[in-house]
Amino acid sequence: MPTYAYACRSCGHAFDAVQSFSDDALTVCPECGGELRKQYGSIGVTFNGSGFYRTDSRSGSGSSASAPASSKTEPTRSATPAPASTSTSS
Repeated sequence: MPTYAYACRSCGHAFDAVQSFSDDALTVCPECGGELRKQYGSIGVTFNGSGFYRTDSRSGSGSSASAPASSKTEPTRSATPAPASTSTSS
């Protein structure tokens, strides 16, 4: 269940409350009976795994519309043929 932070508008009393998503927000301060407000702060986020890189979802250059479907190239082959093997049988 999530933990929500509340602060009183009247006395400034701040506290955390563990509530279900379906529970109504608290409205009355337990210290003075004043009006409460939810406090929103930065959320701690943890990314687990091997990593996430900037280039994972982008094409190599330019926009994705101009990029070819496959950027693999054929390996270059030598222009001169390999010498034929000669064998002599006795």
